[in-house]
Amino acid sequence: EVELIESGGGSVQVGGSLRLSCAIFRLTTTDNSMAWFRQAPGKEREPVAMIYGLYSDTRYRTSVKGRFTISRDAAKNMLYLQMNNLRPEDTGTYTCAGTWNRAPHLSSSWFDIWGRGTWVDVSY
Repeated sequence: EVELIESGGGSVQVGGSLRLSCAIFRLTTTDNSMAWFRQAPGKEREPVAMIYGLYSDTRYRTSVKGRFTISRDAAKNMLYLQMNNLRPEDTGTYTCAGTWNRAPHLSSSWFDIWGRGTWVDVSY
């Protein structure tokens, strides 16, 4: 069974940085899509970033462009999200997601493998 396990969340001050990690178990392909989603309390889940294909192309939601970087290490079966210059509106549960194929859009409907999430709290 494929499994995704996130780590690296925590509390950070505005302007600070965090690096989230997602350990990928038994998803034996890199010609696919992996992504990070987040959900703030009382709000719907929203996509953050996606990495896809053999050449690790990326897509980001507008509000995190230039601040967040998604990457993967195929040899270590790891997915990462480097988050810099964090803002209070970045607070939420960050969840790693994957699919066996390439997702055409950064939308949760295209992802069928989900982790449990890791909490990120950004405050003054």
